[in-house]
Amino acid sequence: MSKRETVEIRSSSDIVYVRQKVRTWAVEIGFSLVDQTKIVTAASELARNTVDYGKGGTVTLETLQSGSRKGLRLIFEDQGPGIPDIPLAMTDGYTSSNGLGLGLSGTKRLMHEFDIISQVGKGTQITIARWR
Repeated sequence: MSKRETVEIRSSSDIVYVRQKVRTWAVEIGFSLVDQTKIVTAASELARNTVDYGKGGTVTLETLQSGSRKGLRLIFEDQGPGIPDIPLAMTDGYTSSNGLGLGLSGTKRLMHEFDIISQVGKGTQITIARWR
């Protein structure tokens, strides 16, 4: 049976809560410790971006089932300023702040599925999924 839940992300404490929630769901689905770490790391990065750049938003967690395969999808949404140049933002080493520049590209590498939609002045939606 599939499960779905949306969580508000407005502050650093919400980022911690998102990490805990994603870890709990990943354990319930049966992800290995390595896969749990990958999806929690990706969720943490995108939740931080939602607060820092998107001025807050939401994440929707969804369990996935395809035959015997199980997975977890996370949809991060904000109504922030948007990303003016997605290809540039996805480049290794690119940073719009003082970070390491591994955020979006690193997140993409951690996941099996990664999709980004952004409109300047309207916000950003990033959907990620990992399968076991």
